[in-house]
Amino acid sequence: MRSAARPVREAEPDRRAALKARHRAAILDAARSLIDEQGGPGFGVEELAARADVARRTVFNHFASLDEILLTLCADALDVIIDDVIEAATVTTPVGDGSRAALFDEVSQMLRQSDLPSAIASITRILGEPDADDPKGRALSDEAFARAAERLLQEVLRRNPGVDALDAELLVTSLMSGLIVVAKHWVLGTGVRLDAVGRAEWQRLLGRLTDSVRSGYAPVH
Repeated sequence: MRSAARPVREAEPDRRAALKARHRAAILDAARSLIDEQGGPGFGVEELAARADVARRTVFNHFASLDEILLTLCADALDVIIDDVIEAATVTTPVGDGSRAALFDEVSQMLRQSDLPSAIASITRILGEPDADDPKGRALSDEAFARAAERLLQEVLRRNPGVDALDAELLVTSLMSGLIVVAKHWVLGTGVRLDAVGRAEWQRLLGRLTDSVRSGYAPVH
């Protein structure tokens, strides 16, 4: 009898975990829906809870603040792109010889092949266009890119186990920090165009970034 009751007791945490996961997903889905409808993050906690069909306290059981919800949405948008980068790199991007120049070529090729404009368009919908008077929006965007940089760094280190870890971190951090600047100029310059013209401008700006960083990773003569 005791052994028969054990699966019931063990199943209870699984049910709680599944319920928590559903609530978290519902909150994020509701936030996305409200942002799409309102053209930005103009909703409050009560409106969000009602849309997600959860109690107000449930929102704060999963997220410390509305800002954390926005950050999660931004990070999720970048995660999709980083997942694609990792998948594509496995097939199309050769691992180099471990030199700093080869490492640069590998990471820059990953970025050129990624659909970062789509992620940046999503982040712009979530946070609004870059605004010098909106330090909160800048901080959330910077944090989302920092999280993406960490994921990209781990992939680079996995693919290049013999590479100097400091070199890899400096390279990835330099490029991802530069992407924040490039993204701002692209949004302001194109109005978040995802057509051929907008994507060509993105590649031009990305090229300027990689050219400016490349000198530090060029072979030493």
